[in-house]
Amino acid sequence: MAIKITDECINCGACEPECPNTAIYEGADDWRWKDGTKLTGKVILPDGTEVDTDAAQTPLSDDLYYIVPGKCTECKGFHEEPQCAAVCPVDCCVPDDEHIEAEEILLNRQSFLHNE
Repeated sequence: MAIKITDECINCGACEPECPNTAIYEGADDWRWKDGTKLTGKVILPDGTEVDTDAAQTPLSDDLYYIVPGKCTECKGFHEEPQCAAVCPVDCCVPDDEHIEAEEILLNRQSFLHNE
């Protein structure tokens, strides 16, 4: 499953630089599929949606740091554990019960995002 940031977040920013997929953004910041990935131009996502990787996407939160579920791999393919959760001083990076995914899906996402 993907990781989410709860409303206990203190906006310290410790998690953001730890994400190997650049799936974590500061509240109110736009995000892009190309950020921290090897995706370029127009691509078809694993769910069949076509996106422009350069296009700014609407922030998922205006107030707190947030994680884009479609870019989160729980650090599979990079680390043994999610690095956001490992560095969070208030333990607000937790499993997202609304985005439960098998390890195979997370590894496939990692491969897709990084063209491996």
